[in-house]
Amino acid sequence: MTQPGYIQSDLDLKFLILYNMNRVAAPISPDQLLELCLCDEGVNYFTFQQAAAHLVETEHLTLEQDRYAITEKGRHNSYICESSLPFSVRRRCDKNLSVLNAKLRRDAQVQSHVTEREDGTYTVALQLNDDAGTLLKLELLTPSCTQAHHLARQFDAHPEQIYNGVVNALLSDFQEE
Repeated sequence: MTQPGYIQSDLDLKFLILYNMNRVAAPISPDQLLELCLCDEGVNYFTFQQAAAHLVETEHLTLEQDRYAITEKGRHNSYICESSLPFSVRRRCDKNLSVLNAKLRRDAQVQSHVTEREDGTYTVALQLNDDAGTLLKLELLTPSCTQAHHLARQFDAHPEQIYNGVVNALLSDFQEE
């Protein structure tokens, strides 16, 4: 009896992994890649792990800082083999990729970092970017680690609101000459 789904072999799964990796907007975690590949009932965790590890060994993918990225070799082979994946699987992948890519782009635009200082206080570095460059770059000194991480989380959750608040405060009594 064959297993359900269109992904029937190790090779099919490798094609699926390369298809997804060739279309992500940035390097992704193993869990994010697994989630993309679970679009077909023929994929399971153990076969996925083996296939991804083999693609790293054969230099189709890299795994650095717990993030997968595709290599030129992987990109080239993805183009050659993508038509081997059924259209319905590619369509499901593309739908999931659009959601993930939107999140990856947003994560790249909104950055926050907490750094401990020598005196035991903390610096929170906040940055908001868009396609044209940096819109806001702000560093704040906080007395505690808890407060620093709270500020970073708030910025990550509401960057546009914070940007607008800063700009509005700075322009509150501005008049064009």
